[in-house]
Amino acid sequence: MYKSYSMELAGRTLTVDIGRVGKQANGCAFMHYGETTVLSTATASEKPRDGIDFFPCSVEYEEKLYAVGKIPGGFNKREGKASENAILTSRVIDRPMRPLFPKDYRNDVTLHNMVMSVDPECRPELVAMLGTSIATCISDIPFDGPCAMTQVGLVDGEFVINPNQEQWDNGDLQMTVASTSEKVIMIEAGANEVPEDKILEAIYMADGINKEIIEFINKIVAEVGKPKHEYVSCAIPEEMFAAIKEIVPPAEMEEAVFTDEKQVREENIRKVTEKLEEAFADNEEWLAVLGEAVYQYQKKTVRKMILKDHKRPDGRAIDQIRKLDAEVDIIPRVHGSAMFTRGQTQICNVTTLAPLSEMQRVDGLDANITNKRYMHHYNFPSYSVGETKVSRGPGRREIGHGALAEKALMAVLPSTEEFPYAIRTVSETFESNGSTSMASTCASCMSLMAAGVPIKKMVAGISCGLVTGDTDDDYIVLTDIQGLEDFFGDMDFKVTGTTDGITAIQMDIKIHGLTRPIVEEAIRRTREARLFIMDTCMKPAIAEPRKEVGQYAPKIVQIQIDPEKIGDVVGQRGKTINEIIARTGVKIDITDDGAVSVCGNDAEGMDKAIEMIKMIVSDFVEGQKYTGSVVSIKEFGAFIEFAPGKEGMVHISKVAKERINHVEDVLTLGDVVTVVCLGKDKMGRLSFSIKDAQ
Repeated sequence: MYKSYSMELAGRTLTVDIGRVGKQANGCAFMHYGETTVLSTATASEKPRDGIDFFPCSVEYEEKLYAVGKIPGGFNKREGKASENAILTSRVIDRPMRPLFPKDYRNDVTLHNMVMSVDPECRPELVAMLGTSIATCISDIPFDGPCAMTQVGLVDGEFVINPNQEQWDNGDLQMTVASTSEKVIMIEAGANEVPEDKILEAIYMADGINKEIIEFINKIVAEVGKPKHEYVSCAIPEEMFAAIKEIVPPAEMEEAVFTDEKQVREENIRKVTEKLEEAFADNEEWLAVLGEAVYQYQKKTVRKMILKDHKRPDGRAIDQIRKLDAEVDIIPRVHGSAMFTRGQTQICNVTTLAPLSEMQRVDGLDANITNKRYMHHYNFPSYSVGETKVSRGPGRREIGHGALAEKALMAVLPSTEEFPYAIRTVSETFESNGSTSMASTCASCMSLMAAGVPIKKMVAGISCGLVTGDTDDDYIVLTDIQGLEDFFGDMDFKVTGTTDGITAIQMDIKIHGLTRPIVEEAIRRTREARLFIMDTCMKPAIAEPRKEVGQYAPKIVQIQIDPEKIGDVVGQRGKTINEIIARTGVKIDITDDGAVSVCGNDAEGMDKAIEMIKMIVSDFVEGQKYTGSVVSIKEFGAFIEFAPGKEGMVHISKVAKERINHVEDVLTLGDVVTVVCLGKDKMGRLSFSIKDAQ
């Protein structure tokens, strides 16, 4: 049965087709917003996956380049692995959806989105987010939805709901907010130092729109939604918990868990687990789920102590930040480096500078191929958490953390006119125990300053956690959560910013949403914490960007030329510019507007290249003296090269003050001479004189 539903959303029509395509999926929504089309499906396995203690949910966002009329590059001419944008979009969709599935559900679930057409006025990421929620809600998969998502931009000081691509790219805010019918469940944002009160206004403006969308989804579910299927619960039996508490009383578990050393805690839990394994040696059923049971026991113990006694595992106060340390220049010869340590979380960041020609080329569903000038990459080796695992490149988590730290610093980077460099920062995780992405933000900021990048302001980041009770007003917000508080808590609320405003937000939760007082307190706490980190830790290490780039960084000088003269500098098939590069050992980048960047490590070579370029684009002026070398000798005179591709002729009569019979009597190839421009001769050609320049 095919049905179509429509609603007006931010001035455009959102249409959902149900039963038109994808009928064998558990749920399918064929989404249309403007001329953007996305196929969203939700499927689940019939039986739970054996031997796992987590919910196996996979969210996919598939970009088809035919959606924007492009043929993929490469030999195969097929779409390859997911782009960074696709991975980040999948994560944004995953984060509000996952908490709404039953916690004891172990069936495999795939939430798939295929972008089939892109209208620049209607961003496909938003359509996929809504399609995923609708497809899951109408399916028979157990799900405590619906949830809805809205994007907010800030253009010329005014909020824009579901901005088009241009407004999204060029505005001062890129915010995505997901909500249930009652609470906010996910926030993702990049901002240009937007004040906290403005951020809160945007969040709850989006929340209001989400409630309207949820009413629309509920109407669809009421008409075409399937009954939810029964499933095998993987919850730990209550009698097992009772037996565990008899063997390991709550006081003993508290003693095992509450320590500020992660390694000590893990050793304590190992001993507890061994004790329980011995006790349950004859009960294979309980032994199979013992690991999950111990995890749940730890979780209940930590949550109770935090919520009821305001006691944290490492003994800190609720709003206390762990011990901080920062230093710069820890790695020799690189262009910039810094290390930031917060408790048992430690990040080393290295900055590399390069000519603009080394910007990353990004080919995606955006209408145009764009270049990415600032790149932040994040690495998380297994040794950072005391584990052993073969490294197979960055996963979704690493890409997401890198993108968050990158977003955090975008607002304070200098323009290409101010600083004509491509910039890459790499965060290496040396040790991890909570919020390495926020430590990466702090380390990256200091590393950039150490490299001489003239960032506008210092940026710091911190994460707040949450433990909730049985009612909305029974909760504790924790500043600077460590790993245990993240695992067992309900929220990971990351905020980065300067003294003047927020530059990025990423909020993950494990419950069905946050009340406004919790959101407000988290934003207030993160502001207090990041100012404290900057004042007490980062500024003592490096207070402002260095005035110049480091000894080993390439030096770049930028000059402006007439865009119509670009061809003269480049020459036929690049002959002129390649000759300049060969002679001086520099790199040269020229933009379409005539900005010329000369990059090198040798100041003399750079000066020489700039002199050549200026000579090529300058017009000869009568009476002006010039220096060049003899490149050709003829019977009637000599040709002088002032720069690659720019020559002039000195007639034999103008070579010397006295009369000469042969040019070779005075000049030889390669001689460097000074000439004066005599203007144009009778035939309109420029002529030069050596004798009149003396």
